[in-house]
Amino acid sequence: MAANAWQIYDSFIERMGDGGHDMDGDQFYLALFLDGSNCMTMTLDQLSELTSQHANQYGYVTGGQLLDNVSWVESSGTVTFDADPEVFNASGGSILCRYAVIYNFTHASDLVVAACLLDNTPADVEATDGNTLTITPHASGVFTIAQA
Repeated sequence: MAANAWQIYDSFIERMGDGGHDMDGDQFYLALFLDGSNCMTMTLDQLSELTSQHANQYGYVTGGQLLDNVSWVESSGTVTFDADPEVFNASGGSILCRYAVIYNFTHASDLVVAACLLDNTPADVEATDGNTLTITPHASGVFTIAQA
């Protein structure tokens, strides 16, 4: 199983230019979504516009989890957004999902940042009761912005 690269939402790119995100100061969350979600529609703007988030059950809390150790670092003209792996613990049933979405929790409207298909077969990924689902960013970061 391999995940696709993170895709950045159009509105995120615009807001970066407008100063709408503090990439190393705001709180970013990772939420899980089911097959059939519209979360890969890159023209969406807010978490509330996304459909089919995983239910608030089996160890998953609606809205997802806070990303730990978020970093926004520039090196040689390339800026990298990164965070620690996010671990979801299944309890009382399975956590089943197809997509992950990063959004900015600091803003009242929960502005979406990026989305990822977790298994490019495509297939659902599952953590059964008592197991964990770990979403690990690529070794070079969640995404980079580089000079042309």
